[in-house]
Amino acid sequence: MKLSDEQIAFFKDNGYLILPGVISPQRCAEARDRMWAALPASCALKRDDPSTFNGPFHGADIQNDPLHVRQGFRWQNREISTDAFFIETMFNEQLRVAVEQLIGANTLREPVVGGRRMGSEGTAWPGGPVDPAINEGVRGIYCTLPYGDQPRLPDESHTDGHPFSLGAVANIHQVPADGGAFKVWPKSHRRLYPTFQMQYDQPRIPYYDHLPSYKGIIHSTAYLKELDAIMRDTPPVECCGGEGDVILWHHRLAHMAGHNYTDVIRQSVLWDYNRADLDQLRADPPQDNMWRDWSEQLQANNTHYSDAFARTQLLNS
Repeated sequence: MKLSDEQIAFFKDNGYLILPGVISPQRCAEARDRMWAALPASCALKRDDPSTFNGPFHGADIQNDPLHVRQGFRWQNREISTDAFFIETMFNEQLRVAVEQLIGANTLREPVVGGRRMGSEGTAWPGGPVDPAINEGVRGIYCTLPYGDQPRLPDESHTDGHPFSLGAVANIHQVPADGGAFKVWPKSHRRLYPTFQMQYDQPRIPYYDHLPSYKGIIHSTAYLKELDAIMRDTPPVECCGGEGDVILWHHRLAHMAGHNYTDVIRQSVLWDYNRADLDQLRADPPQDNMWRDWSEQLQANNTHYSDAFARTQLLNS
């Protein structure tokens, strides 16, 4: 699968690209089988009974193990992170060709079957989230249960603070509108990139028991101001779609896991593509040319994309 000039132009301008039907129906079905097989038989959530799908998790079904989280409306299975099946699914030849057209030929860091799994080495800081950078495979299978009769919630976008080159979300089941799809704010990568102190990750404040008030990611004033402006002036795109669709997204794009107001569980596999030389690149400040570390093909691309193509990316729908 080779990206067209129009696809590359759209990604460069908007910070995301939807690739329909990249993962085969057979692989999607097996991924779902493995997802459900990891759920304890005692769990109230039953695959063959949609009436049990509504969240949140209750009682004994709640689990806070970083490798297998069931909390609120989120079900995140990271136990499978470095299984050969999931690495082969997200690091297949089709996707590698497409990704290397964006970040550079022969630049990708290889995943490790049986390697370190996301969540296996603790949180990003005490009491903080799992650190996705400590990982040699997929992030995991991320599910959002239906909200049922819960009231509608406002959107809250963010950018990821850990170092990575290019994100991917693979839908292993159809994700309808209002169904918890990956949600993005187009063009936000261009506005947010210069507001960071580092190109790829963000500095963090160490945690101390006797100084507990400050910990976690440091956001610049410029970043917070620009993110607030983006939330006010940029309509988000809900990347709903079919089974097997893959969304590629720029590491500085504002995004969120969408709210799920349907009766279907949102089921996706998340992955970070990384350049092998990311360690040498990550400490640099933002560059005048934000595409310095990307492929020559992308840097040279000044192609116009049509309104018709933008609609296939749900931009003007």
